[in-house]
Amino acid sequence: MPILFALALCACVTINVYFPAAEAREAAREFVENVIGDEAQPAPPPSGDGGMALRQPRFDPWMLLGIGSAHAQSQPDITIRTPAIQAIQSRMESRFNSTLRAHFDSGALGFAGDGTIVVRDAASLAIKDRVAVNAAVADDNRDRKAVYREIAVANGHPEWESQIRDVFARQWIASARPGWWYQQGGAWKQK
Repeated sequence: MPILFALALCACVTINVYFPAAEAREAAREFVENVIGDEAQPAPPPSGDGGMALRQPRFDPWMLLGIGSAHAQSQPDITIRTPAIQAIQSRMESRFNSTLRAHFDSGALGFAGDGTIVVRDAASLAIKDRVAVNAAVADDNRDRKAVYREIAVANGHPEWESQIRDVFARQWIASARPGWWYQQGGAWKQK
C-alpha cells in the first residue's frame, strides 16, 4: 500500500497557470498608444488587478526528493503581434484618426468602463454626422471585442478574455487625452 501511495504522489502534476497582469498592462499600453497616437504617453494605470499580480513560483519540497511537480514557470509574454491582432489594430487606428478622434475632442464620445466606446452626448454631433459616427462606434466596439478575444486565444488562454478586456478598459481610460470623457463607476468624468 505505501508503494501505491508513493506512485500516486509521483503521478501528481501541478500546473500553475496565472494571468500575467503586468505583461498584459504593458501590451495594452503599447496597443492603445498605437491606436490613439503619438502624443505624450500618460503613466500606466494603477494595477487594480484584483489580486492577479504576478506570483513567484512556490517552493515545492517534493522537488528535493525527485518527485517534482511540473509548474508553468516560464514568464508569459502577452503577444499582440499576430497578423489578426495587427489587422484589427490597423483598422482601429485608421478609424480613430479619420472619424473618432474629433468626436472624443468635442466630448461627444467617451470611453466606457467595459473597454468599449459610447456616444456620450449625441446632441453635440451634427445631424449629418450621426449615422457615420454611430457606425464607426459600432465597428470599433466590434473590433475591440474581437481584439480582446484574439489576444487571449493568441496567448493560448481563451479563458483570459475577460481579464484582457478589464486591463484594456483601464488602459483606454489611462491613455485618454486631457478633455476626453470616460466612465468610472457609471458616472462620466472628464480627464
